[in-house]
Amino acid sequence: MLAPYAVRVEDSRGRRHPEPPHPYRNAFQRDRDRVIHSRAFRRLENKTQVFTRRYSDHFRTRLTHTMEVAQISRTIAAALDLNVDLTEALALVHDIGHPPFGHAGEKALDAAMQRRGDFFDHNLQALRIVDDFELRYAEFRGLNLTFEVREGIVKHSHDYTSAKHPELAEYLLDLRPPLEAQLIDLTDEIAYTTADLDDGYEAKLLKLEDVRKHVRAFERYFVEMNARYPAAPDKLKFNEALKRMLNGFVTDLIENTGSRVALAGANSLDDVRRLPERLVAFSPKVEQERREAKAYLYRALYESKPLLPEKVKAEKVVTETFDFLVANPGALPPSYQEKVEHEKLVRVVCDYIAGMTDHYIQDVHKRLGTA
Repeated sequence: MLAPYAVRVEDSRGRRHPEPPHPYRNAFQRDRDRVIHSRAFRRLENKTQVFTRRYSDHFRTRLTHTMEVAQISRTIAAALDLNVDLTEALALVHDIGHPPFGHAGEKALDAAMQRRGDFFDHNLQALRIVDDFELRYAEFRGLNLTFEVREGIVKHSHDYTSAKHPELAEYLLDLRPPLEAQLIDLTDEIAYTTADLDDGYEAKLLKLEDVRKHVRAFERYFVEMNARYPAAPDKLKFNEALKRMLNGFVTDLIENTGSRVALAGANSLDDVRRLPERLVAFSPKVEQERREAKAYLYRALYESKPLLPEKVKAEKVVTETFDFLVANPGALPPSYQEKVEHEKLVRVVCDYIAGMTDHYIQDVHKRLGTA
């Protein structure tokens, strides 16, 4: 049973290239499966989330992070009677446009484009991937995903305008995205906030006493776990507190979103789309706790001295590879050289680098003699 404001697959606006229905999978399930079987999705396994494998093979990659976002998103969508198939497809595709080396690589790639009067945006890159770069079908380029998934790729975390992005006008930029898409931005936040606390503590870059002092949402549960399991090792008490913190964020998002939907009087998908603001949100108290946790992670982990050398190296590799290829387009693979005939060189180079894994760009960097 779906809520009246959920997206119904039978009401989908369809695909750019019409296809006959599948006998036992609906259109959103097929979209999910196409994402999973794509090359871009597989490459997420070798793209940094926060830590490179120099620290541990146990830490999150873009792929394992994506799987955690999908699990959390399915749970919340089911609790709110939303379309779980669409939600899962959006969760699995949400990071597919990220370049190598995590946020350091994204920052360097955008800076390289900005210096040439352009930009890099991983959401729009994901759209380019599913619409054009994936070559799996004889009848069309890309994955031919439904409108609802492509719209969610564009709008799940950012409100674009037709004035700045006329090329995106088909995605109803003056309207809010469905709740299934709105969910992804905050399930992403839940997943990486709790996961990065976990990996940062495991890497010994975050100290238990500091986490307890600066992350109130964690401390509340740790006090309880400390009393319940006084003889347990700190790591296990940490785990128990962290999973309850995650569950607390999820529960609050479900309950507060449900209340906001009721208060807004949203009785249809059209109602959701025409509201002046998004409905998926934490309560003010938990939103403040989330912001505190995120600010702490930036100070203590993302911008920490131990991670700085790897960030600097990542930015250097991306920047130097980009600059070399722009100056020497003949070094691009033949398929990308063909694209230069009808697209700007800097965009073609950006596409090439954005699709690389951490390992591959380092190999290219060495091979081109830019190291």
